[in-house]
Amino acid sequence: MTKSFQMPVFSALPVAFACGEGAWLWDVHGKKYLDALAGIAVCGLGHAHPAVTAAICDQAGKLLHTSNWYQVPLQEKLAERICKLAGMDNAFFCNSGAEANETAIKLARLYGHQRDILTPGIIVTEGSFHGRTLATLSATGNRKIQAGFEPLVQGFYRVPYNDLAAVQQVGERSKDVVAVLVEPITGEGGVAIPDTGYLKGLRQICDERGWLLMLDEIQTGMCRTGKWFACQHEGVVPDVMTLAKGLGNGVPIGACLAHGKAAQVFKPGSHGSTFSGNPLVCRVALTVIDELEKGKLARRAAELGERLLTGLKQSLGQVAGVKDIRGRGLMLAVELDRPCKELLQLSLERGLLINVTADSVIRLLPPLILSDADADLLMRELTSVVRAFLEQTSAGEQPSPVGGRA
Repeated sequence: MTKSFQMPVFSALPVAFACGEGAWLWDVHGKKYLDALAGIAVCGLGHAHPAVTAAICDQAGKLLHTSNWYQVPLQEKLAERICKLAGMDNAFFCNSGAEANETAIKLARLYGHQRDILTPGIIVTEGSFHGRTLATLSATGNRKIQAGFEPLVQGFYRVPYNDLAAVQQVGERSKDVVAVLVEPITGEGGVAIPDTGYLKGLRQICDERGWLLMLDEIQTGMCRTGKWFACQHEGVVPDVMTLAKGLGNGVPIGACLAHGKAAQVFKPGSHGSTFSGNPLVCRVALTVIDELEKGKLARRAAELGERLLTGLKQSLGQVAGVKDIRGRGLMLAVELDRPCKELLQLSLERGLLINVTADSVIRLLPPLILSDADADLLMRELTSVVRAFLEQTSAGEQPSPVGGRA
């Protein structure tokens, strides 16, 4: 093997893609793949979307970056659009989901200090994922990815996900709590969908105690779950919302939105970023919002999600080894009773891109523009590869290729 000059932090599958269109990718050898991952919920509009391509090319020929020493009209326009969609008051733009969550954490701490709390604490949940910077890693509920990076940032109180009583108990024990940070549906944690009323219950607790409700919508936002934002399924408006992934359709952009008292916390100099909301990323994000609205893709995600959920339950629901099939919109999971990382390679060989998280959960995050025919193909291919995997592993055999499309 030739020497790589990249730090070895990624375990990439043995494929390199040359181009894409819609829900499809082609590798450097010309093989075609159905993309049921969308760059981990990033490319909601699919690959090489003509409106996004045109926006990038046009803006690149005009102005890429000036810094926030100067006014950025596209940034102001994007802030207004996204805040009105989310029912929020103001926005800070950054470059990733981790940075958006860092912003939320800083905001919560400053909010606490403004209330004379010297060591502000934030309640987070087990099984959560909020990023890999030091503070967001500390907030994340996954000991495996924290190991080796101690000492972690202090000030986080961890409780089980979907457990309102545990949140109340922390509030009774600690007077330093200022906020709750939670995913409306966990992503890396295995697509765990909380009970109906969980977010409303958190909203009520935060209101009663004067805490900020901070929702990490980085994976669930931008129409992914059948609403613009997953909290809208319960009619909940948070104090802070973080976004990234689908906001830029592949162009790196994150956002931290604030509402009410949270919108008054930051002052000039409280936070910043060199690349924050430059003209290029804001132009692209505005185009993404336009296309999501024009295509009514929140409704489309809800319809397609129901089609996939129903079909997968029919084809896999009674198969031995399948523990659960769940989802909301186009954020779906098939949970097995055994680790199944081998499915990544087996699916790849069939021309299907999926993800496995939490060791035994097949996560599906296809583009929102997926056609009915492609959705049906996804169900057939996934059903075939999962059945073959379960049969082989139940028999004690090593999983082997199960055929596929050229």
